[in-house]
Amino acid sequence: MARRALGPATLQVVQAVAAALDGTDTALVTACSGGPDSLALVVGAQHAASRRGLPHTVVVVDHGLQPGSAAVAARAAATVTGLGLGLGVADVRQVQVRVDPHDGSGPEAAARRSRYAALDAESAAVAGGPATVLLGHTRDDQAETVLLGLARGSGSRSLAGMAPRTGPYLRPLLGLDRAVTVATCAELGLEPWSDPHNDDPAYARVRVRRRVLPVLEDELGPGVAAALARTAALARDDADLLDALAADADPGTDTLGCAELAALPAALRRRVLRRWLARHGSEDLQLDHVLAVEALVQDWHGQRAVHVPRGTVARHQGRLLWQAVGRG
Repeated sequence: MARRALGPATLQVVQAVAAALDGTDTALVTACSGGPDSLALVVGAQHAASRRGLPHTVVVVDHGLQPGSAAVAARAAATVTGLGLGLGVADVRQVQVRVDPHDGSGPEAAARRSRYAALDAESAAVAGGPATVLLGHTRDDQAETVLLGLARGSGSRSLAGMAPRTGPYLRPLLGLDRAVTVATCAELGLEPWSDPHNDDPAYARVRVRRRVLPVLEDELGPGVAAALARTAALARDDADLLDALAADADPGTDTLGCAELAALPAALRRRVLRRWLARHGSEDLQLDHVLAVEALVQDWHGQRAVHVPRGTVARHQGRLLWQAVGRG
């Protein structure tokens, strides 16, 4: 890779990626949509991979949800190749997004599942892998996630936002503002793609980004996004401890004893219930789901089974029983 002076924003991105990697990262895959965050991440990742001698590939996922999505994906791949950083041709993976009518989630969740499945497949295929998958979420994304979690009243795990590292996924740019990635693209002469969904007020995240955060900055002063990101880090530490305690309290059985659950503090009881439901395949759980199941333990008066994503939960002879629902 040819050496050239890095602009101040590009240098921040390169340093952030280098600082996020550790000895467990033996190969890298960067997810790229063609937007400013992911393009900047590709640059930082390639610098880090080159210095460490790590295999590095870039994958563009085409969800096929918008007209011309294949052309957008091809353009993103061509932009990556044209960076002149020694990268090979980006791998474009086309996925089919199917909404499961039984899991209680919508097209956004279905698209996310399809995207992560494609990224997992790319990670497994890399020489020297499985590879660490780099995602381009920034501090602004983190602030939006925290506000959305606060609005849903989903508890400390939701307020914890996105972790810098979750399994094979690494988010090196969580400490940087979105303005840094935009400036990086400007320094490199790149024209990133602008996803029309990012300007569609039909999406709650867009309303938070375009309306709510600017009002908070105007009324409370600058630095709101950074403060929300700090809140996420503190909440994550607390949630991690409670999750570890819940793992110890979880019997790991197919059914759960109501008396044992009732004896637990509420924070642990709800986490044990979440773990149990997730073990049975109940994804995208909302707080209402968990509270309804908890009522079978704490407020039992002979009520019927509770419906949760992909199944139902009933109480029988002092134990919680799971029953899966069919899929269309």
